[in-house]
Amino acid sequence: MLRDEEVHSDMDTLCELFGKSRQAYYQRVKYNYKEVLKDEIVLQMIQKERKKMPRIGGRKLMLKIQPQLPDELFIGRDTFFDFLRENGLLIRKRKKHVYTTFSKHWLRKYPNLIADYVPSKAHQLWVSDITYIQNAQSFSYLSLITDAYSRKIVGWSLGQTLEAKHSVKALKMALKQLPKGSKGVYHHSDRGVQYCSEEYVSILNKHHFQISMTENGDPLENAIAERVNGILKDEWLNQMVFKNDDEINQALTSIIHTYNIDRPHSSIEFLTPELAHYQTVTLERKWKNYYKQKNLVCVE
Repeated sequence: MLRDEEVHSDMDTLCELFGKSRQAYYQRVKYNYKEVLKDEIVLQMIQKERKKMPRIGGRKLMLKIQPQLPDELFIGRDTFFDFLRENGLLIRKRKKHVYTTFSKHWLRKYPNLIADYVPSKAHQLWVSDITYIQNAQSFSYLSLITDAYSRKIVGWSLGQTLEAKHSVKALKMALKQLPKGSKGVYHHSDRGVQYCSEEYVSILNKHHFQISMTENGDPLENAIAERVNGILKDEWLNQMVFKNDDEINQALTSIIHTYNIDRPHSSIEFLTPELAHYQTVTLERKWKNYYKQKNLVCVE
């Protein structure tokens, strides 16, 4: 076995060969250990967040993780995305459109009132939409109502059919959160028969809503609602297998809670919907407007 003096001598020889001091070598070893430790910590933190939000994007992950890291383990944006890429942790976007709207009906349809409108606080504009969820037996349909300012889901209901009663149930849930005395709130949706039904419209009128609907069948006319649907499906529901509606309802209760309370949005200054919902100052508009010529309120 080599004595310590011999080891140090050999190390000195190697360091001199490469023009480095022994101190520099040990600093390098310490640096490598620090980087390995950082990688392990960051990986565990990513796994913790992805367990709650399986398809949360890189920027939101960094926002969640970075404040928890000590100064000596700080990781920059480019390094973080390189780390995600090297470890196969980047999320690919999925493009899939399924239409749940039947608008060729005789019921009254309303004009688009929000083409030039951008809300400045919560409970000024609600957007509604329906998406489908597959279980082992068939399809179920999720009705959602989202506050456009905060992106908070304020009402939801799951049904086995596209009957209006399920959308009505979501609306009644949302109304429980509406401040007393509120008038003139915009309710925006597509022209589906659910939103044009006598019961749904009568409830909106009773609570003094301004009824607004899409006009051209373009998903971007109801882009915020479409985006929220996509988040729930891409980041959670599409990775899950359900036997029946009971399992879906149980999952949705947890998912929507996590979405509202824990998931930051780039379009609301990386706040969570719950925090944004109770802001007393106007948030800076961050979402993109893909159809500038139409002046649509668009997604993050």
